[in-house]
Amino acid sequence: MQEMERAAASLKAARNIVFFTGAGISAESGIPTFRDELTGLWSKQDPQQLETAKAFRENPALVWGFYLWRRNQAKQARPNAAHLSIQRLAASGRNVAVVTQNIDDLHERAGSIDVVHLHGSLKKPKCFACARSTDLEPNQYALPEHSMEREPPRCVRCNGRLRPSVLWFGEDLPVGIWKAAMAKVGGCDVLVSVGTSGIVTPAADIPEIALTSGATVIHVNLVDVSLGANKELMVIGKATQALPALLQAGFSI
Repeated sequence: MQEMERAAASLKAARNIVFFTGAGISAESGIPTFRDELTGLWSKQDPQQLETAKAFRENPALVWGFYLWRRNQAKQARPNAAHLSIQRLAASGRNVAVVTQNIDDLHERAGSIDVVHLHGSLKKPKCFACARSTDLEPNQYALPEHSMEREPPRCVRCNGRLRPSVLWFGEDLPVGIWKAAMAKVGGCDVLVSVGTSGIVTPAADIPEIALTSGATVIHVNLVDVSLGANKELMVIGKATQALPALLQAGFSI
């Protein structure tokens, strides 16, 4: 039996399914991965040098401008066939959850409800000082034309600068978020890892944690990222093609 058929059979037999998604699934919606070079005004910037608390302290206007630019990219993107396939499987009555490293909210925009964001979200900011989450007016998300900088708005509670509600390099994953993810991963029958690089920890450990808990792990990626375990299946291909094909083979949806 070929890997696609075996993967479809595993999905069909599963009661609890978790999709673990990384940058690869959103790349097909036009959102660059963290390994991609920046473009336009940002082409000479290194994103890893901007995605830190230290960078925000030193130049908050530049970092805030960078995330306004990223937020606009995400807003213009649309959920693709892979995002929509996950939602269709959940809508068919299966117990489906999503654990994602992505900050773009494309899963929710595709209709997924049970989503754990390991690395936060661009949806709304929080205070750098007191961590209070807040909503902004649409005009406060606008970046002036031909500009890379905009001074961050201030917190109405403590007057601290607002920052993106995302996990920066050097920051710890929130304990509550990790526990929520582990509850889903530890209780699943099948984990489908889609477009993950296996580089950023502790998220990179999730497939191995699922295997240790007895789940079957299906990797969907452009390259072989499997660990060589007995209950692993590797489906090589684009997420927008492989996930619809999996659901068609397993459930005819």
